[in-house]
Amino acid sequence: MNTTRTETDKAKSQSAIDAATEYWTDAWQRSFLTLEALNERGNIHLAQAAKEVPNVLNFGSELVLDGRKLERPVNYGLVSIVPPDGAATDPSKPPIVVVDPRAGHGPGIGGMKPDSEIGVAIRAGHPCYFIGFSPEPMPGQTIEDVCRAEALFIEEVARRHPKAERNPIVIANCQAGWQTMMTAAIRPDLMGPILVVGSPISYWAGVRGKNPMRYLGGVLGGTWLTALSGDLGAGKFDGANLVANFELANLANTFWTKEYNVYSNVDTEKERFLSFETWWGSPVLTNAGEMQWIVDNLFVGNKLSTGQIRSSDGLRIDLRNIKSPIVCFCSWGDNITPPQQALDWILDLYDNVDEIVANGQTIVYSLHHTIGHLGIFVSGKVALKEHQEFVSCMEMIEAMPPGLYEATIVEVTDKTENRELIDGKYLFRLEARTLDDIRAFGVNNADDEKRFAAVARVSEVNLGLYRTFGEPWIRAMMTERTAEALRQTHPHRLRFRMFSDENPFMAPVKAAAAEARLNRKPVSPDNPFLALEKRASNWITTWLESLGEVRDAMTEAAFLNTYGSPLVQAAVGLMAEPNVVPHHIERDLGRQRAAAELRNALDHRYEAGGADEGALRALIYIRKPDGAADERGFRMLKIIRDTRKANRRLTLAQFRGMAKEQLQLVLLDEERAITTLAKLLHPGEPESDSALDALRAVVVAPGPLTQEEKSRVVRIEKLLGVKLMNAQVRN
Repeated sequence: MNTTRTETDKAKSQSAIDAATEYWTDAWQRSFLTLEALNERGNIHLAQAAKEVPNVLNFGSELVLDGRKLERPVNYGLVSIVPPDGAATDPSKPPIVVVDPRAGHGPGIGGMKPDSEIGVAIRAGHPCYFIGFSPEPMPGQTIEDVCRAEALFIEEVARRHPKAERNPIVIANCQAGWQTMMTAAIRPDLMGPILVVGSPISYWAGVRGKNPMRYLGGVLGGTWLTALSGDLGAGKFDGANLVANFELANLANTFWTKEYNVYSNVDTEKERFLSFETWWGSPVLTNAGEMQWIVDNLFVGNKLSTGQIRSSDGLRIDLRNIKSPIVCFCSWGDNITPPQQALDWILDLYDNVDEIVANGQTIVYSLHHTIGHLGIFVSGKVALKEHQEFVSCMEMIEAMPPGLYEATIVEVTDKTENRELIDGKYLFRLEARTLDDIRAFGVNNADDEKRFAAVARVSEVNLGLYRTFGEPWIRAMMTERTAEALRQTHPHRLRFRMFSDENPFMAPVKAAAAEARLNRKPVSPDNPFLALEKRASNWITTWLESLGEVRDAMTEAAFLNTYGSPLVQAAVGLMAEPNVVPHHIERDLGRQRAAAELRNALDHRYEAGGADEGALRALIYIRKPDGAADERGFRMLKIIRDTRKANRRLTLAQFRGMAKEQLQLVLLDEERAITTLAKLLHPGEPESDSALDALRAVVVAPGPLTQEEKSRVVRIEKLLGVKLMNAQVRN
């Protein structure tokens, strides 16, 4: 018995030795392979920095316009994307322009992967263009110059595609979103639908306990640090500072999980890691004046959505001027641009949906549940269905009457009605929403609004003090050579360069990694030491996440207590304005007068038009309780349109204008809108019969009607003396 026990103990001991040997062999090999990956990352960083216009585009491109040669030069450029072999573009489809964000990183993320925004656009048959930038800003360029250059670029795209039925579709990511919205407000005639992806536009918005980045301007005392950074850069702001801010938002990912993920999966994860780090590790510069304008007017001042920004020639930049449909794609998993910051500009501009309709704007939003800030416009597999559906259904969005809608995308099943009218495996649906739906995501109360208003004023004071007492000394001491030395020693760049070939201690790594790869022996998944490693990693991750949560809670508490203080608010003059509401655009008497004139004009339009107007009004009336439209109804409309003779075929612009007017008539006086249908539709006449046939087909295309919708059908039938629905549909 003792002999048996001894043999068992020896076997266990040998098994433990074998497990330890297996684990440490694998760990040693993974260590050198990870160092090799870091070495390659560092070398890529140096190679990218040496390029005149580095980018991570995964598609061929041809330069169309160089912004550096414009009358007001900027470091932006327009390129045409060369479709891959086998891909063809349709000249009748509107071109798609992807605008990359200049938020610290280099260009190209919108086309970084085959399944990115550019890839989706090309597969859908659209000619595709890309607006990117070079690392060095042009001397004296301003944000306004960039907006004007973007307008010139889009004009050129439209000029190159005369056969396209509509203006170019613009997809703008993150920082490029608010930039494009400004451009569209200045030049509302230029663009087709605008898709802004993960773009912060209402900067004070958020909810307590979840969105700590909005407090940074306050806890840092305003924007004087931005001015200091620009002076230390000899007139240039280093984008590495912005990247560092993004990284500090997630301590666990930055200081542990990103590199550990490579180490633990080095055989499969290396290429994905290097692909992303190529973009992440190429920070660009902006003029100090550009960055100061951004933080003063947007991040701290929140002046864009409240109409407080004016161009150099005195034009107020009012987002209500935008006539293109606006689509906002955001995510609950985005800690950089939460849904409130992506959507609350709508609350800043409007008091209710009726104002949106009266202004003629179509606003659509879509919420992803989990994807993070970068993934939302990198696309890849996580947000691929949203990007595909947005691109394929842009024509439908453009045809929608004014209002506020939420886009929902659901997978098609065997029970889905009229599947033949659906393009692909997802059903795209637009559901009418009110401003209360956006308010339900969380809004600031009046006290929080005053806190942020206090930050804006404190920032002005501190910036003035720095300009007066600090800036002259800093500028006198700084030279371009000193500024460049500071940039090269920035921690964000150093962590790349320290593992590059510039470090002589990395020389042996390549040989050791090659040896490890030649004799690679991955550890078995059930190795107990591997389990201990993963447990330790989880502990480190949890500790860093907890540390971040404590930091964020302390930041929020410091902000709320400091800027909620009556003393601070009194010192900056807010207590002298107890009824001030700083977070809403000013009433525009001219716009209100125009709305009143529109209502008066509509009063004479109830009996104007013909059968097409009547059928469309009836459709709006029937479907009004549901407040939704999906691609099946629009596809049926297109089929009907295509069967019409060319001289009776409505263009998309004509259809949208008609839909806008008929919706406004129904909203203004629903009873009158329906009782006058008999003036437009005359059953028995060919034109009216054709329009009624179209109405029958479109009404049932999205599926069964609700009881309320059926009762509305019955009322129209009685008014016109015709049957629209058969018994099966009626029941």
